[in-house]
Amino acid sequence: MLIDNTTTKVADLLAESFEKDDKLSIMTGLFSIYAFDALQDELSNLDSVRLLFSQFKGFGNHSEINSPFGPLLGGEYETRFRNQLNQKAIAREFAQWVEDKTSVKLVSLVGAVGRHIIASEGEELTAIDGAQFNGAGLGLSESASFDMITKVPAPQSQDLLSYFNMVWNAKGQVKEAKKELLSQLDMLTKDQPASFIYFVTLYNLFKDFIGELQEENIINTRTGFKDTIVWNKLYKFQRDGVLGAIDKLSKYNGCIIADSVGLGKTFEALAVIKYFELRNDKVLVLCPKKLRDNWLVYTQNDKRNLLADDRFNYDVLNHTDMSRFKGHSGAINLETINWGNYDLVVIDESHNFRNNNPKKDGKNRYQRLLDDIIKAGVKTKVLMLSATPVNNRLNDMKNQVAFITEANDSALAEHGINSIEGTLRTAQQHFNAWSKRPTDERTSQELLDTINFDYFKLLDIYTIARSRKHIEKYYGTEDVGKFPTRLLPKNVKSDIDLQKEFPPLKDVNDTIRRLTLACYSPMQYVMPNKIAEYARRYDQKIKGGSTFKQVDREASLVHLMRINLLKRMESSIFSFKLTSEKLLAQVEMILRQIEHFSQNIAPNLSAGLTDEFVAPPIEEIHDFEMESPELAPFMVGKKTKVRLQDMDLIRYAQDLDADCAFLREIVREARQVSAVRDAKLQALKETIINKVQNPINGTNKKVIIFSAFADTAEYLYNDLASWAQNQFGIKTALITGQRTDTTLLDPAGKRVKADLNSMLTHFSPTSKEREKVFPEFSQEIDILIATDCISEGQNLQDCDYLVNYDIHWNPVRIIQRFGRIDRLGSINTQIQLVNFWPNMELDEYINLEARVSGRMVLLDISATGEENVIEQNSSEMNDLDYRRKQLEQLQDQVVDLEEISGGVSITDLTLNDFRMDLSDYLKEHLELLESAPTGLFAPVRIDSSNAELVAIANELEPGVIFCLKDKTGSVQVDESYALAPYYLVYVSEDEEVVYSFTQAKHILDLIKKLASGSKEPDAAAYAAVERETRSYTNMDDQVHLLRIAVEDIAGKSEEKGAASLFNPGGTTLTGNSSQQINDFEVVSYLVVV
Repeated sequence: MLIDNTTTKVADLLAESFEKDDKLSIMTGLFSIYAFDALQDELSNLDSVRLLFSQFKGFGNHSEINSPFGPLLGGEYETRFRNQLNQKAIAREFAQWVEDKTSVKLVSLVGAVGRHIIASEGEELTAIDGAQFNGAGLGLSESASFDMITKVPAPQSQDLLSYFNMVWNAKGQVKEAKKELLSQLDMLTKDQPASFIYFVTLYNLFKDFIGELQEENIINTRTGFKDTIVWNKLYKFQRDGVLGAIDKLSKYNGCIIADSVGLGKTFEALAVIKYFELRNDKVLVLCPKKLRDNWLVYTQNDKRNLLADDRFNYDVLNHTDMSRFKGHSGAINLETINWGNYDLVVIDESHNFRNNNPKKDGKNRYQRLLDDIIKAGVKTKVLMLSATPVNNRLNDMKNQVAFITEANDSALAEHGINSIEGTLRTAQQHFNAWSKRPTDERTSQELLDTINFDYFKLLDIYTIARSRKHIEKYYGTEDVGKFPTRLLPKNVKSDIDLQKEFPPLKDVNDTIRRLTLACYSPMQYVMPNKIAEYARRYDQKIKGGSTFKQVDREASLVHLMRINLLKRMESSIFSFKLTSEKLLAQVEMILRQIEHFSQNIAPNLSAGLTDEFVAPPIEEIHDFEMESPELAPFMVGKKTKVRLQDMDLIRYAQDLDADCAFLREIVREARQVSAVRDAKLQALKETIINKVQNPINGTNKKVIIFSAFADTAEYLYNDLASWAQNQFGIKTALITGQRTDTTLLDPAGKRVKADLNSMLTHFSPTSKEREKVFPEFSQEIDILIATDCISEGQNLQDCDYLVNYDIHWNPVRIIQRFGRIDRLGSINTQIQLVNFWPNMELDEYINLEARVSGRMVLLDISATGEENVIEQNSSEMNDLDYRRKQLEQLQDQVVDLEEISGGVSITDLTLNDFRMDLSDYLKEHLELLESAPTGLFAPVRIDSSNAELVAIANELEPGVIFCLKDKTGSVQVDESYALAPYYLVYVSEDEEVVYSFTQAKHILDLIKKLASGSKEPDAAAYAAVERETRSYTNMDDQVHLLRIAVEDIAGKSEEKGAASLFNPGGTTLTGNSSQQINDFEVVSYLVVV
């Protein structure tokens, strides 16, 4: 008799044919506990059962579970049974039945047996031929295959039983398997710790990435890469970073290494470079000019090159070379270089390319790099290094990512990100809304909860970002040594003039505010009838159709100059005097030019006899880092030229005269304060004396003194060098962008060649391995005075004492400076930061800064330490508040970039912690996770004594956190959702969605915290759930919450039949919603009790 499993079902025939004390023989490749559950009463009455697993799965029954018994939770069409969430109860009953009633054997060779037989020996022998013992085979669910199933009566059924017996008794080809089956069932029946559920969830979300951290999958060891010196110098966390970077470069064509300050990004990049050089790839390194020597030294046959045997062969160019078309950069001829021939470009401090300000004529450096190097010629991979690729504009990633994708907006479409620009724009909108909130609500957690998940995914694809805390947590400090302990900062508030004759800072500030600085804004004085002509000449059209007006550019320049004057005054009286003198000289020169024009040219004016006023270049006054991308708008295009006859010379001369009077008075007073009268300089000397006489580590006398200005650094060096030599016999060095000098002499008593790298080697001989480079030296440099030309990319950890002689506008710069000595594996146990502040209260200082510029300069908090000088700022009071919080924090503690008040670090924004958790766990538990069935759960208690949970207790409500998988792929969610087909939803028992699937990052954080420390199952939590669900047999409440989770995903808004659900008799789900629910597989869940 043929059975179609539609009108006649195998399950019904078996139920009718089984009699008490019958004997049953089952040969099947697939067995489902739900098939057992459907016939449980009948099966329990049998005398005995022989269960023979053939490993023959049949058509269309491939499963991710690689088990000889197949998926015991049934096939793809048994989801509706699994979604009753009672698998634990059924599995327990099945395990007990197996224990009591069955003998189990397994055919060793897959494919040796191709029959499915169910034979029942009672009063007569009946058999079913061709049916697997699962939902499809018994007719309990649909089937993917057209199996021919027949009922075979006696005596023909005897042939099937004889065949079964032959296989059952085949020695060597069939083995006992009861213990193995019960062991597999154990995974379904035993209580799981919450931590295992966390890892099962991560495994499903991130299994595509699992190969990424396995070395053999990434690097071809035959290249000899692991024998290189650079690879063997790396710590474990750095090796993982290198492997991750190589993997991303191979898969996605690019990578941004964004590890925190002080974690050795340069060496990681060198290892990546060596890997590609060993594959015969041509490599270009682009770096800021100040770091050029850092990179070049590893390519040279030079005793300072500790990696000489690796024979690096990359080219090095400065960022600014991207704006040049001829001349030489080192040995490279910029006119003849083959730009398109580089296989890998490494961009150090890549945040300097985050702006793409258009040039009026030709390409800017950003477009040049993109078009001529990356897009042109051979396929170019891009590796970027930046402690801070994400600034206060999350959109900063856009231009950096465009290098990797060659500006292809849909490059990540197959990874769930349809538009990179759209993803970044949405994230920026969330950020803008967050930044308008009151200061106390502007926490990084608040921001992270609102940002679209695809932004995290984008960062996850392209970035490797580890913080100091991350390294300590995931790698420990055994092999790398510890970070030194940070002592609380010392704050020194000093006056300007020991004789108190020089006016206080706020009076000087008032004078600065009165300056018109008319010499920098000639466009303000152009006659009305000529304005349009000059606007055409100098205004710039920019992307989006708006215009960057020359008048606005000049107004911003005036703000910048005012700030510059104030910051110089704050830095040192000497620097302020120099700048004021230069400014005065410029003003006097322009006044002379106007006088000459009025007397000699104006009376005889003609087309040939005229005079042009050229605005003085900012470079003459300014020694901010000239590569700063924020200054680019002031440097672009030609210098402003205005014909004097087109200007309102009377008004212009009046304003210049007024400036001249103010400046003469300022210069006269500043000249009277010599080094002997300089109160701040004396305070610095006292600080040095205290350090030398009371070292904080052994006999370590070393001090680094940072200033934002080269003038101040040189002034300090000129005074301190001989003083330190005479007072303590210690050597001093100076390093600025323009000059290096030292009092150190070589063993023969001659002056030492004072290049940057040698100076740093003599200052930090242990970290720079001086014994290999200068073995003849015994004396060291103990005082190093420097500008920010060494605030990035240098390891100076021999030093334990850092002085900020002036407070940089941006707190991040201070953190970056401190990162020179606050490094992994330091020889010092503790380190000290000393900050010099103006002698006034913080509020007064902040208001002073705010007033001087006419408007507050918006800080790029989480990033490069460059001011955004043109950004208009509407919420001024909010940002003053923000700044106050940051500066207070700097006075009271030493912070990481990740912790700076209100700042957001890229390490907050990636999924790296989850990936690291998973890869760590996989080292010993890969097989366990591969074999883990779906639908596992664990309960967790809110009132646990776990310290992690106390912090999040107010977010937790009794309910369920589900991880679901969309089986059909039919769920229409926002394009920005990048975890599809997986969805995380937290539903409370009050039927509210606590966190929707769009807040996946936050839900993962919660699961991580709920699971932390739970290596064992929580017995009390299990007891509570077991009691409420009658030993897991009645999971109606959880099923109802599952339906709400699915509705949240599917956007359903059905009336919830809550009342009927919790009443005796339960509820009936509508056909439609039940179909909806069964489109989803429950991967795992946590029950919060």
